[in-house]
Amino acid sequence: MKQETTVFGIRAIIEAINSNESIDKVFLQKGLKGELFSELETLIRKNGINSSYVPVEKLNRLTNKNHQGAVANISPIAFYNIEDLVISALESEKTPLFLLLDQLSDVRNFGAIIRTAECTGVTGIIIQKKGGAPVNGDTIKTSAGAVFKVPLCKVDHIKDAVFHMQASGIKVIAATEKTDNTLYDVSFKEPCAIIMGSEGRGINPSTLKVVDEKAKLPLLGEIESLNVSVACGAFLYEAIRQRFEG
Repeated sequence: MKQETTVFGIRAIIEAINSNESIDKVFLQKGLKGELFSELETLIRKNGINSSYVPVEKLNRLTNKNHQGAVANISPIAFYNIEDLVISALESEKTPLFLLLDQLSDVRNFGAIIRTAECTGVTGIIIQKKGGAPVNGDTIKTSAGAVFKVPLCKVDHIKDAVFHMQASGIKVIAATEKTDNTLYDVSFKEPCAIIMGSEGRGINPSTLKVVDEKAKLPLLGEIESLNVSVACGAFLYEAIRQRFEG
């Protein structure tokens, strides 16, 4: 089990990227200039690393060391390659069940979903490199350690994962209210991947256009939506129920 690590200093972060460390996010000081800083920015863009520009006060809260305007969090886990994971899943005797998270931003929801995914035997979780919740100490705690038991993959865009799943014969089902079908109208018995959207925006509209099926949860009260981790649990356990029956 690798602990979450904070790396500070421009050159140190450049070395971490070049050494293929699993960098979760880089915080860069707003308005900073310089040749070395520009080199770091180029590396971040080239490798699709999640980053944000923040005031120096934010960096000072992350570390009391001489950060030179850059602080990076290295993930406590190693991410899987999606191609290898899908091939392995299709070769196994178990029917694959993947989970795609479209820029889920709340760490507690993320951790709770990973915990439920582990309990329901999810094959792997695919997240986007940018815009989603980090894999950090809070994720580990909320997932009750499940983050070390469920394979996680990162892709440039969730749509990339959708196309890869479909090309591999895996049906992609979007959890969205923009449909008349409920999750009880959809079959989860064959190899499939379920997409859950972000807390505020849901699933990206361009991604919704390319999925195989859409399904929603029936809501009988006055509130129009469920917490995403609760909704995800309902979808996963419906998949398990159908597969047990089969």
